[in-house]
Amino acid sequence: MPRKTDGMPFEVFPSPMKGKDGKNIVYVRPKSGLKISFNEIDDYCAKHYGLRPNELLRAMYAFTQAAGYWLSEGYRIETPLGTFAPKIGLRANEEFTDPKKVKGHDVRFEGMEYRSVKTFEDEVVKWLRHHGFRKIDTPDSQEIKADQSLLDTALQRCLTAKGFVTVASFSAVTGLSNYSARQQLEHWTDGENPRLLKTRIGRSDVYTET
Repeated sequence: MPRKTDGMPFEVFPSPMKGKDGKNIVYVRPKSGLKISFNEIDDYCAKHYGLRPNELLRAMYAFTQAAGYWLSEGYRIETPLGTFAPKIGLRANEEFTDPKKVKGHDVRFEGMEYRSVKTFEDEVVKWLRHHGFRKIDTPDSQEIKADQSLLDTALQRCLTAKGFVTVASFSAVTGLSNYSARQQLEHWTDGENPRLLKTRIGRSDVYTET
């Protein structure tokens, strides 16, 4: 039977939770690493939907400018894609119990809320109905983690290359998911005589030999 080449590619990974048979329950997610730029979408629309080149980009730039203004005024914006709204909160380093003491300088912008509309989701479902899903071969994390020789070799390879190892580098060398790679590295930091020492640098954890 020919290999399926269309549809949404997905990966299967084990979760930490155990099933009735004692094995890890698996979950699925879209294949990691798939990205498309807005320039590519603009080109696609120019070729297939009668738009002029860069027309979509210009429209999106104008929308970003206008939406930024209205969101800064506290409005919820309704669009064909869904609704956007500002999220605000109070200063994290102070506890407020009296509403009268809350002033403008105590309030912080905390990001955006987005909620899709059914018509937009239906458009995705329409394409999925035609193309469906296709499974991408993924490594068996439990099998890899059981191979101590493979893990040791991978760790030494990372340490030799840079003197340290990260979740991303260990994942790339072993084929483990980021979750499983972190689990293994954390395991090596446990105990009275840990094999690795974890240090937080910026937003990343760096592991070095003890």
